[in-house]
Amino acid sequence: MIRKGSWVEIHRIILEPESRAAHIPVDTKKVPLELKARGFLLETSEIGKEVSIGTLAGRVLTGTLIAENPGYEHTFGKPISELLAIGEELKNILRKKSSLKK
Repeated sequence: MIRKGSWVEIHRIILEPESRAAHIPVDTKKVPLELKARGFLLETSEIGKEVSIGTLAGRVLTGTLIAENPGYEHTFGKPISELLAIGEELKNILRKKSSLKK
């Protein structure tokens, strides 16, 4: 059981493929429009059950409970070597400008 107040993630189908707008790309139209949201569980429950959550934005959403204490899986990719030096270069430029004003 997952306790009320736990940080969780839910899933819900918003629109089935046949209900999607006619003007969207064919590949997009083949799949449902899905919602995944995170928030605090409003009642004790378990994975796979329909639940309500309170989001950080203050909304109450319902969906199927899919994860307890979900982590972040996104990445910003590999570092871009040209961008790695920019921070130090900017500090040097600002130091020079600051010393010129004195």
